[in-house]
Amino acid sequence: MRVAFRAAIVLALLVLVPGSVRAQASIAGVVKDASGAVLPGVTVEAASPALIEKARSALTDATGQYRIEDLRPGTYAITFRLSGFSVVERPGIELTGAFAAKVDAELRVGTLAETITVTGETPVVDVVNARKQSTIPNDAVAAIPTARLYHSIAALVPGITMTTQDVGGIAGPTTVTFSSRGGPGNEGRLTVDGMSLGASLNGTGVSYTVADVGNAAEIVFTTGGQMGEAEVAGPAMNLVPRQGGNRLSGTFFANGAPGEFQQSNSAEAIAAGLTAPQELLKIWDVNGALGGPISKDRLWYFSALRYQGNRKTAPSFFNANADDPTQWTYVKTTRQAIDDGTWKSVNVRLTLQATPRNKFNVFWDEQSLCTSCKGSTNDATIAPEAHYNNHARPRVQQVTWASPWTNKLLFEAGWGANIIDNYGTRPNIENYSQLIPVTELCQQGCAANGGIPGLRYRSTATAPFVGAYEADSKVWTWRASAAHVSGARSFKVGYLGTQIVNHFADVQMSDAWMSYSFNNGVPFQFTQFIGPAMQNTHVTVHALYAQEQWTFKRVTLQGALRWDHTSGLFPEQTIGPNPFVPAQIVVPETNGTQYDDLTPRVSIVYDLFGNARTALKFNFGKYLAAADGSSITGGLTNPLNNYVGTNSTGSGARTWTDANANFVVDCSVNGVTPNTAVDNRASGGDFCGQGNLNFGNFVAPTTRYDPAILTGWSKRPYDWNFGWQVQQQLLPRLSVEIGYFRRIFGNFAVTDNLDQGIFGTADLTAPVDPRLPDGGGYAVGTIYNVDPSQSGRTNNLVNLSDNLGITQKQHWNGVEVNFTARIRQSLTLQGGTSTGRTSTDSCEVRAKFPETAPTNPYCKVDNPFLTQARGFASYVVPKIDVALSTTFQSIPGNNLSANYAYPNAVIAPLLGRPLSGNAQNITVNLIGTGTMQGDRTNQIDVRAGKVFRFAGYRTQFSVDVYNLLNSARVGTYQQSFIIPDPALLTQKWLAPQAILPARFFKLTAQIDF
Repeated sequence: MRVAFRAAIVLALLVLVPGSVRAQASIAGVVKDASGAVLPGVTVEAASPALIEKARSALTDATGQYRIEDLRPGTYAITFRLSGFSVVERPGIELTGAFAAKVDAELRVGTLAETITVTGETPVVDVVNARKQSTIPNDAVAAIPTARLYHSIAALVPGITMTTQDVGGIAGPTTVTFSSRGGPGNEGRLTVDGMSLGASLNGTGVSYTVADVGNAAEIVFTTGGQMGEAEVAGPAMNLVPRQGGNRLSGTFFANGAPGEFQQSNSAEAIAAGLTAPQELLKIWDVNGALGGPISKDRLWYFSALRYQGNRKTAPSFFNANADDPTQWTYVKTTRQAIDDGTWKSVNVRLTLQATPRNKFNVFWDEQSLCTSCKGSTNDATIAPEAHYNNHARPRVQQVTWASPWTNKLLFEAGWGANIIDNYGTRPNIENYSQLIPVTELCQQGCAANGGIPGLRYRSTATAPFVGAYEADSKVWTWRASAAHVSGARSFKVGYLGTQIVNHFADVQMSDAWMSYSFNNGVPFQFTQFIGPAMQNTHVTVHALYAQEQWTFKRVTLQGALRWDHTSGLFPEQTIGPNPFVPAQIVVPETNGTQYDDLTPRVSIVYDLFGNARTALKFNFGKYLAAADGSSITGGLTNPLNNYVGTNSTGSGARTWTDANANFVVDCSVNGVTPNTAVDNRASGGDFCGQGNLNFGNFVAPTTRYDPAILTGWSKRPYDWNFGWQVQQQLLPRLSVEIGYFRRIFGNFAVTDNLDQGIFGTADLTAPVDPRLPDGGGYAVGTIYNVDPSQSGRTNNLVNLSDNLGITQKQHWNGVEVNFTARIRQSLTLQGGTSTGRTSTDSCEVRAKFPETAPTNPYCKVDNPFLTQARGFASYVVPKIDVALSTTFQSIPGNNLSANYAYPNAVIAPLLGRPLSGNAQNITVNLIGTGTMQGDRTNQIDVRAGKVFRFAGYRTQFSVDVYNLLNSARVGTYQQSFIIPDPALLTQKWLAPQAILPARFFKLTAQIDF
């Protein structure tokens, strides 16, 4: 009933309050006569095949200015008409993204029969908007050697940080989050026609859904200066979809490669400790698209199908003891694991020009994917039996309406859904319920279980959940806006709505509902879990915004004010039964946070010389953190989190001495009573250390929130963004943009464990070792250890650091340089550099609440300035129609760690007592954050092809070469600092665990008609 009611509200809003969040291109300028006097009342018409309605028009105002907004990407002809003056035409104006082209005109006295055609290059400097954008048109996407996936395109935009480095599509269309300028990983937004493809748990960041990149009219990246339409400050990637027309047109694309098309680059890495390289077995991608009229000049369609997949080896080997409940060791075989994936999709878009001023789009996309479906893994520290297959069936539905009601009044509306039903993980073994997952830590060197530190084997034990799960994710978005456009001013109001619904259910693992930790094959820790759990999280966001743009001579001012209301709801949830939950627990429906925020945004653009070739830009604005399932805004306040032992965190590690070596915890593990230490050693039994005293306590909450931060104004995490830019036209169709940017984050949550207030301290010294900076022996810093009398106690109170009078900082500062060149249709260049760093300071928080970071002494971090460079180029050699293109990426490596396990024998003299909770050791990073970085990625991909044209067909056959330099850059390292066994290179600190896939080539064919 609640869903139906909300749906009715949404439909009513779509009818009553039209609008849009899409930022499309515009044309603006000033019309004067031969004497230089402004001319009001001039009719300005923009005509293009890109417009189904053929043309849009406007009138100049009293200042001679005009503005035509909401234009699709394409080439336009501008016509200026006024009685008593000659008609002036300006053809060949190319529009992309949200670029505002400045096109001025001079009318001379004449007759209407006289037409003057003015030639000139398309403007390349936006002297109206401070928004920072990069636009990649469809022909550029088709020309360059990429996997035609959203993350392979996003990786070419300077300033964007990706979580996965792909080579030629080997990674597949997996969920790759992206961010920029020190922001969180879930801030990147992926949209189609302005409608979200985001995930429920990821705060509407990217999800399983695969965007149809290859059939987009263009791809627009916005990385700064967003106005009222934007909730977060992170990068937004919008696919402007292709639409059908009155002429039948289509595309067929296919490429692929067998394993024989790949070379080798792993010899040096294997000598350094890599267990095995990732080698290509096969990869393929087949994509067809067709569009045309259903009813000429009225109803059109565009449809696409795609089937893609790959198979490659993984840096792990099968376990000879897999699927055997009686065996507790990992025995490496010669059979290498396989990492695989298959993706299928079919979509259709219908476009209806219902009346000359009313256009509708309907889009439906059905997808299916499965990864690791062959009993495989993709991680050097996860045995195949401990991995899982991942499946999903995303569905995207959209309806949009656009109406230029008059020459000055524009309406637009949209509704979209991204629904992923029944997705999740399934174990790769049949009797996983009998198999307790094991993690082999291999601390201080060991020979057991392959000698691989951090190896997980026997059963599924991978975050975010231990065990298997099924889930449903639903994200609904709707939008509405109205814009009034005159010559010098543009005013817009809009409404945006989002509802995030997430259901995680049937979390399953071994019948014992435990996981074990071994050191050199000997059990020493275990963790308990409660479940299965049905977790329900609902987050709803309503936003209203108003923004105005005003141009006065050379200056354009733009301002926006946005109001967000965010509310959370947790419907009824359940836990259990399992061995620690005798009877199922029902958690009643609970309200979450209720937040209101006002966020202002302002920009100023100055046309320095009045010739639209040099623009000075400044912008600042406040933006909000994503309303996701892991923040206070979203799911963190879920009452289910008060039950210690859910999800991957479990009860916390408890020390364990398996006295009789039977791999059974023979001591008190009853989840109904407090977990006190029980010493059965006198009778030959096991010893179990102190556990979390709240495990099994299903009455008192373990975490509470200060009421002041659960409701009200300005409580949501945010960041202020500042940008100063200079954009300059160097040559016709060539521009460069230089900018300085700064982000300041705020509203940090601090957790105070009220039951832990007594801490011992120990000043640690790094071991003397030539592998460490300066040979080691230096002061690492102070660690805290809770008093044994308070060990295992949890009584958390969450507040904001500002409310507690504590200073906490996070800043990002950097400089970016971007260039764009589009020399006619033959040469395209786009790219740039980004240099910046993140600085954080949480020392006051750690000093007052040591429990927040007891073993991390690096509370103040100034990362080094790191530079990345990205871009692409394409060129068609005239006359012979040979197409050449390349993409390049130069990306700094990630921060490295040296995680050293200090034994109790070393720590106890410094503390003046043993470690609390009977812990055998504590792990501390020996090198400060940002002190060392991994290998820099230098990746170049190239394409060479021949174009054939005949009978209206354009056919191109190409050879793509990926990782041209055959770089073996190490992406993942063994970062446990241990004394290695010389015979086991995998234990060597910074031993490679994964490297960049070796050079390989694909064969590609594309036919356009």
